Amino acid sequence: MIKPLADRVLIEPQEAMTQTASGLYIPDTAKEKPQQGKVLAVGPGKKDEPMELKAGDVVLYGKYSGTEVTVDEKKYLIVRQSDVLAIL
Repeated sequence: MIKPLADRVLIEPQEAMTQTASGLYIPDTAKEKPQQGKVLAVGPGKKDEPMELKAGDVVLYGKYSGTEVTVDEKKYLIVRQSDVLAIL
């Protein structure tokens, strides 16, 4: 498994919506990038900035933040704690 360093967190992004509330199916080219996910692992934090997130938290993060990583055909996102907008 991936172990983040410093103030970074490993997030498993939530799947993009494939159907609207009214029942219309959204094609792959029109799907928006998900901005919500589950924290799988957290780094130890920085000396002057303790880690507020923990594994298992469901969070909202910035649309273009972080780095996408693929491991065993699963996509993950590594972001800094400061890029996380809220805990749900």
